Amino acid sequence: MEAHDLAPAALREQLDAAFDVALSQLKELPDPLERAKVAHALVGRVQDYGNEFQVVRNEAMNETLRVGQLNSTQLASELGISKGRVSQLAKGAPPERLFLGSGKVVVALAEKLEDGNDKDGKRKAIQGPVIATEDVQTYERLRDLAEEVGLEVSFERIPLGGNVRLNRNNLVVICGPRLSPLIEQILEGDPHLRFDKDDDGWYLTDRNTGQVYRSPMDRGENSDIAYFGRLPRPDGKGTFLYVAGIHARGSGGVVHWLNKELGNVHRELKARRFSTLISSRFDPKNLEIFASERITPFYRPEGA
Repeated sequence: MEAHDLAPAALREQLDAAFDVALSQLKELPDPLERAKVAHALVGRVQDYGNEFQVVRNEAMNETLRVGQLNSTQLASELGISKGRVSQLAKGAPPERLFLGSGKVVVALAEKLEDGNDKDGKRKAIQGPVIATEDVQTYERLRDLAEEVGLEVSFERIPLGGNVRLNRNNLVVICGPRLSPLIEQILEGDPHLRFDKDDDGWYLTDRNTGQVYRSPMDRGENSDIAYFGRLPRPDGKGTFLYVAGIHARGSGGVVHWLNKELGNVHRELKARRFSTLISSRFDPKNLEIFASERITPFYRPEGA
């Protein structure tokens, strides 16, 4: 069940119950040193969650005022704070930041084994695990976008085999299904869009229309197509943002598109689940993305 399925009172009760259980279990730890260590760790976690709740509150206040649902005086009365405090809190970071995250955002990039030819044309030995240059560039563009809206971003490596820890908040994963069986299984749950593979390579299919999307790069063109979505965590307690081009260059097209559309996307989707396809074109000389567009609707899971 996603958070928007709960009535406000039920959501508060659920949070109160979770905190009560955690506090009760903490107090019952018999070893005082262990009790101190766990309590110390939880204090930090509670502060992190407190900061995220504040970001959500400030964004919701900003939106309430922006759409004219209430004026400052009325909102102050609803929240039990002063009108001056309303103005102070609502002047925070732009609301669209919440599409990317409400705290420190972690971008997970997949490692792969790289081989190829050296400058003399001789076959090189397989090197150690590396992250594709295109994925690093995509991360850098995403970091720039996140920092513009007031978010802190870091990256981590997804090791060979694709075992990434998905059950956490504020996570963006850039990793094709070829590199992660775990991601491949989650993508299979999308009833609208899917990755497939045949003798000609990987491609994307719109299950609703039957349209098959193959990468123009496979025909020698300077263009690619990428999957972009908010997918369910395995624990069922949240979601993560997911980006994957048919080729690595296509992932950069998603970020290029988000730079133009972040505000609109946030207004339409908030933190709800979705999936869509983004087409992009790049300059063959410097490999920079210069054009991008959404080529399917925002597909939503049934009932979401």
